[in-house]
Amino acid sequence: MMTTTPEPDTGRIAHGHRPRTGRRESADERADRRWGDLLQEVRVAQTGSQVLFGFLLSVVFMPRFTQLSAFDRGLYVSTVVLGALATGALTAPVAYHRIFAGRLLKPQLVDSAARLVAIGLVLLALTIGSAVLLLLRVATGSAVAGWIAGGVVLWFVACWLILPVQTLRRHNGHCTRSPRETGENA
Repeated sequence: MMTTTPEPDTGRIAHGHRPRTGRRESADERADRRWGDLLQEVRVAQTGSQVLFGFLLSVVFMPRFTQLSAFDRGLYVSTVVLGALATGALTAPVAYHRIFAGRLLKPQLVDSAARLVAIGLVLLALTIGSAVLLLLRVATGSAVAGWIAGGVVLWFVACWLILPVQTLRRHNGHCTRSPRETGENA
């Protein structure tokens, strides 16, 4: 019976032959670190989501709410639903952790929770955009409100997607490898 020893870790990524700049950690250590990072990120997003959602829930009880047009009421309902969905997605990692705890599935937990957080951030951006649209329509009654709200959503796309992707491309020499492929989580 012939045994082989594993290839030594040369610090290179096989398909890119570029030196690794990441940590030397086991899969469990990486999962623990990524989970901690994810929880810190979620804390920021959850707080904003929950404050906005709480505010949205109170709007319906304001005297001026009855004066809203049918479109603005529909926009309000859509905004509340988006806020509820965002809050659900951003708090889902807690439920996932409870279900996955003790089952030795932390890497799968982190991957699943990270996807839900990404969805939650998209929903949060849409919630904020529609809340800005509703607020500006009520405050100004102007069609410019739609353009401003669209600009706000584009700002989120720029800050949360375009700028980070550009930074990654500059850093990686236009490499499009995912963190999963490199074993890193930003």
